[in-house]
Amino acid sequence: MYNTDLPTRAELPSTRKLIRSTLVAAVVAAALLVTVVLPSEYAIDPTGAGRLLGLTQMGEIKNELAEEAALDQSNDEAPPVVTTAPVQVMAQSEHSQTLADASSPQEAPSPPAEETATWRDEVSFILAPGEGTEYKLTMEEGAVVTFAWASDGGPLNFDTHGDGNGNSISYEKGRGVPDDEGELKAAFTGNHGWFFRNRNGNDVTVVLRISGDYGELKRKL
Repeated sequence: MYNTDLPTRAELPSTRKLIRSTLVAAVVAAALLVTVVLPSEYAIDPTGAGRLLGLTQMGEIKNELAEEAALDQSNDEAPPVVTTAPVQVMAQSEHSQTLADASSPQEAPSPPAEETATWRDEVSFILAPGEGTEYKLTMEEGAVVTFAWASDGGPLNFDTHGDGNGNSISYEKGRGVPDDEGELKAAFTGNHGWFFRNRNGNDVTVVLRISGDYGELKRKL
């Protein structure tokens, strides 16, 4: 009734062969997990092979997009907070106002403050609606830079963070921010900088200025 020949016991793989095949498959799976899956999905690269293959950068982008989506969701769910400050109205007669103007000396308008910072690098770039980009600095641990960026056309979402040598850190995040400035101190040796995302319906021009102790400024995306 059945034409298929059943294999003999001699033709079946031995227990030793099955165990060996299982171990080989487990080693291959572990190697793929460490060198491909972890870098490309979670930006975890213990061997450094993922960065050489460009997979760690993919994982970093995925993490940034996931964090940005979570930040958007949390801000959308949070109710708006409106703070109303009390307004004081002071009435003054025309006569007392005239006496006050006559008795007080006229103060000359103060001149505009001069910029004291000397920027080492200044870049300007345009982000289309939904577009994101990243600028990173190569920095040694403990190095400090001064920065200032501003957007023209609408506020931005940003993430100030760092990575390198298996380390990663997020210094500051913001949603719907038109500008920011301050100092960035490297927590470890690696790449440190900013990820920007335009969630407006129009193009946004961004100007980024930096000075301080760093090796190179490069655009990652």
